[in-house]
Amino acid sequence: MHVMDLFRLDGKVAIVTGGGRGIGRAITEGLVEAGANVVIASRKFDVLEKTAEELSSHGFRVLPVQCDLGKMEDITKLFEITLKEFNTINILVNNSGRTWGMPTLEYTEEKWDQIIDVNLKAAFFLSQKVANYWVKNKRKGKILNISSTAGMGGVPEEFMSVPAYNASKGGLITLTKDLAVKWAKYGINVNAILPGFFRTGMTEFVYKAGMENFVISTIPFRREGGPDDIKAVALFLVSKASDYLTGVTLPVDGGILAQVMGLGFT
Repeated sequence: MHVMDLFRLDGKVAIVTGGGRGIGRAITEGLVEAGANVVIASRKFDVLEKTAEELSSHGFRVLPVQCDLGKMEDITKLFEITLKEFNTINILVNNSGRTWGMPTLEYTEEKWDQIIDVNLKAAFFLSQKVANYWVKNKRKGKILNISSTAGMGGVPEEFMSVPAYNASKGGLITLTKDLAVKWAKYGINVNAILPGFFRTGMTEFVYKAGMENFVISTIPFRREGGPDDIKAVALFLVSKASDYLTGVTLPVDGGILAQVMGLGFT
């Protein structure tokens, strides 16, 4: 194949959870630009609807589906709606995530469960549904998990006290590797991106607290990540260009994890 054709997604159907804003929106945009139809899902339908309207201008369909990934019935609903509307699924991007800040000595079971349910449990069970569909129909597929550099280690409590979030992202890294090994025999690729510091709803607290200059000073490239930095890498990992890669957990972090004393944020 011509090298540029390896990145085309013409005729493919993708699900991107949390695809309405932030990193998820950037990934959705990249997939649509490469020729895919995309189902975007989250709790906030107004955000999804706006994104779908904007990105449909590329000539491919972007379908918004309101759902709470913390509920198993909504995971099933998302899967079934996608098959009903497009009659196939080729790509799954597990991007939806929640966080909650609270001192670790006071962290509650309720908040812990909410974060783990969306960030880790939902990623597994949605992947399981899609993988079963692929195996049953003897099809190959691509799964891309969006983890975080925060899943690679600890963060000082005075800066960011989100133990459930960090634990969920670390779990997603290991889950990626485990499913990659188990499902390679079916022709299913499972990889992950570890974003560093991107300006999203989750990192807005950094700007409100006036800490952005400090955070950026810890990044070798001395800047935050932007949409173009994430969507091209995501496209690579869900296209034919990455057919021989599985179990990869790729930092997109401006060099944070390359440092001896790296600090990871997302």
